[in-house]
Amino acid sequence: SGAFAPGAQTRDDRLLSALLTTAFVVLLAGALLRYVLKHGDSDRLPWIVGLSVVLAVVQVAGQARPGSRRAGRVRLAVVVACWVVVVLLAPSFAWCAVPLIHTALRLLPTRSAVALVTALATLVVLAELRLADGFDPNHLLLPPVVAALATGVFVYLTREATRRQHLIDDLVRTRRELAATERREGTLAERQRLSREIHDSLAQGLSSQNMLLQAADRQWDTDPEAARTHLRTAASIAAHGLTEARRLVHDLAPADLAEGAGLAQALATLAARESRDGLTVRFHAEGPDT
Repeated sequence: SGAFAPGAQTRDDRLLSALLTTAFVVLLAGALLRYVLKHGDSDRLPWIVGLSVVLAVVQVAGQARPGSRRAGRVRLAVVVACWVVVVLLAPSFAWCAVPLIHTALRLLPTRSAVALVTALATLVVLAELRLADGFDPNHLLLPPVVAALATGVFVYLTREATRRQHLIDDLVRTRRELAATERREGTLAERQRLSREIHDSLAQGLSSQNMLLQAADRQWDTDPEAARTHLRTAASIAAHGLTEARRLVHDLAPADLAEGAGLAQALATLAARESRDGLTVRFHAEGPDT
């Protein structure tokens, strides 16, 4: 389909639209001036002048207010219809078709645009043959060649732009997949680190407590004092293990929660911190703060 979207024009699109509109109006004015100079007394003059004004107004209005793709196609249909009538009345207006060819290629699906371009080129050939004093092969060959070149270049550039956009989409998708992979690897690495820390700090402490409690149980009757010493040592190791467990939980918690504040206070602090550059973030809590 055509690559031009009137409702979402870029700067280059607007420049190209302005160039096509200017070229059309200039060719239209030149053809009208030629007709006035050579056929000023013709009965067709009022019709040709009126249709030329309509063509110019519709084309300039389309440039000033692009609108939607559908609106652009409606304007193109009006311009083409008026141009066909003018060419049938005065063949010298035939070369105004060149900007129309580019506009059709930008607004219509490829197949529809090619069909319209073929019809326009055929009408230009007929108009040139009517104007010629005798047979000139250039009048027969030049319009189709110009139309074919314009169509071929436009279709090639459109397909090249589509392929380039596909490559960009693939790159963006690949970056997202790489980012997701890095996050997964980071999560696994963090889990492994936590596993090592838990094993080093808690598992070894629990193992030491188990051995001390077994020793205390064996010496409870024969050496009560030594058994109590083993119990006190096991309690000390348990307290140290509890401190280590709390440290691990403290390191995993968000900073606002790690400071001892409740969840509601942490969320309120986060909302206040993120309120900047004209963006206001509000937090509202209902019910008791648990």
